[in-house]
Amino acid sequence: MKHLAAYLLLQIGGNASPSAKDVKAVLASVGIEADDDRLKTLISELKGKDVTELIAEGSTKLASVPSSGAGSSGGAPAAAGGAPAAEEKPEEKEEEKEESDEDMGFGLFD
Repeated sequence: MKHLAAYLLLQIGGNASPSAKDVKAVLASVGIEADDDRLKTLISELKGKDVTELIAEGSTKLASVPSSGAGSSGGAPAAAGGAPAAEEKPEEKEEEKEESDEDMGFGLFD
């Protein structure tokens, strides 16, 4: 990722076709050692290609990927109606008990 970021920074800076040496110089300027194998692979994969087109193509591919992680768990309680609200109340009471058990005269920095 650091190699790609350096490559893109060079392109934004006006270097239409950054070389491995250019990317190494950018990385070295911030104290990062370049991995020659990964850098060679990156340069060979991007050689002769328009990076803005690659980014646009990648964005369309990512848009078609379903994202169900945290979004679906947040939507489930709202769809269920009042039942989750009843479940939340005992959980809150349990949390309060845990908090009161933890505060037994001992402070965090005592």
